[in-house]
Amino acid sequence: MDPASLARRYYDALDDHEYDAFEEVLAADFVQRRPDRTFEDRESFVQFMREDRPNPDTSHELEAVISDGERAAAHGRVLDGERVLFEFADFFECADGQIVRLETYSR
Repeated sequence: MDPASLARRYYDALDDHEYDAFEEVLAADFVQRRPDRTFEDRESFVQFMREDRPNPDTSHELEAVISDGERAAAHGRVLDGERVLFEFADFFECADGQIVRLETYSR
């Protein structure tokens, strides 16, 4: 999968609670950094998303997904039903058909 497709699959799997598919798009050495925390491995990130998210019933509404080489960027909103919780910008680094690094910013 190209980086833009990986990014879209990431959100689709997360929103649909398809955690096996979600885990498959992430490399074993995956790292996610965001202002409030860092996940240093795929297992802890998937576990957080599966079991510890404050609101697991949200969805991602994407404004744009662009890619260049092995990178992709996505901009959108996280929704709780029709209510916008916050906007986000995600920056993906990919290798060998998986996401290896994700930087997340929100407001």
